[in-house]
Amino acid sequence: MLNFEFKNPTKIHFGKDTISKLTTEIPQDKRILLLYGGGSIKSNGIYEKVLDALSGHQVVEFGGIPANPEYSILLQALDLIKEENIDFLLAVGGGSVIDGTKFLAAAANYDGEPWEILTKPVRTFEGQALAFASVLTLPATGSEMNSGYVISRRETQEKLSSGGPGLFPVFSILDPEVVRSIPQRQIANGIADAYTHVLEQYMTYPAGALLQDRISEGILLTLQEIAPSLLSKEFDYTAASNFMWSCTMALNGLIGKGVPTDWAVHGMGHELTAQFGIDHARTLAIVAPSHYRYNLQTKKDKLAQYAKRVWDLSGDDTEALALQGIEKMESFFHSLGIDTRLSEYTKDFEGAAEKVKSAFEARGWKGQGEYRKLTPEDAQKIVAMSY
Repeated sequence: MLNFEFKNPTKIHFGKDTISKLTTEIPQDKRILLLYGGGSIKSNGIYEKVLDALSGHQVVEFGGIPANPEYSILLQALDLIKEENIDFLLAVGGGSVIDGTKFLAAAANYDGEPWEILTKPVRTFEGQALAFASVLTLPATGSEMNSGYVISRRETQEKLSSGGPGLFPVFSILDPEVVRSIPQRQIANGIADAYTHVLEQYMTYPAGALLQDRISEGILLTLQEIAPSLLSKEFDYTAASNFMWSCTMALNGLIGKGVPTDWAVHGMGHELTAQFGIDHARTLAIVAPSHYRYNLQTKKDKLAQYAKRVWDLSGDDTEALALQGIEKMESFFHSLGIDTRLSEYTKDFEGAAEKVKSAFEARGWKGQGEYRKLTPEDAQKIVAMSY
């Protein structure tokens, strides 16, 4: 097992009717900026519950944060933070709203151009950001219990990440009842997103981290088990609970400690989202199978382990098992209604691989993956395999 440090200060309130915890968790002397997305919280009752819980607080609102949180819109919220002397941020939404809120928490006290936080990038340390919390409405990204975020900038077709130990939510509220109102497409995206988060931390090479491997496999097995119930028409609270907690556990830092991690799939996926506007989770499903086939020789031991432990396959041929594991992975994405070829999403896919290569080169990303050896040329080949 590799050396590591681990600290996660986020307090979790999990379960039914936990939105009421806002009343006591946020001090009444705070000036709160309530941030949310397209307005679905106003039709599913969450908005009303949040305002009821904050009835004794000073609250300013900012809505309209889109999926793949847009830099230009966040700058409007940043102006509001300064105009209204906001000293506490509350994100009510999924990963995009929470990610946008993290950027705002970092930018509020940053002296330079806000985009520098992402391009340099600038890590935000404890005590440097505005305090913030979240009410999770869409399980997927794990942003409710980690300190990283991703922001998009439409004018430059960029999607960049940053973070730091000062960007953990003070607390997050996870009420599985919110899953009741989530469309099936978004549930499928959430399952695929969380599943791929686990793969990025698991599908590398054996590092003797037995417990981390077993927890990762447990999350993958849980997502596979509950997927049919989640995608059925009838709401299942038990499935929703396990879905929400699996998404959080997939990226709260625990399973990535003491092990090598990859994240090249996310790097390539972000570029495809920036180019084509394809849902983040679906670009991950496009890239992942090709990434693992392309890197079969360096990943085959963990791929074979995945095939055995997660899919109950057997055999003595490591490479054959590894390939069967990739096929099972791809079939699982298909079972969620998610296509795994770029050409199934757009007719303009030609040239996408070259653009990914150029973007990696422009950012100086000369070595990605667990070995830091995956070059922009490798990324180009992987994306081309995904057509």
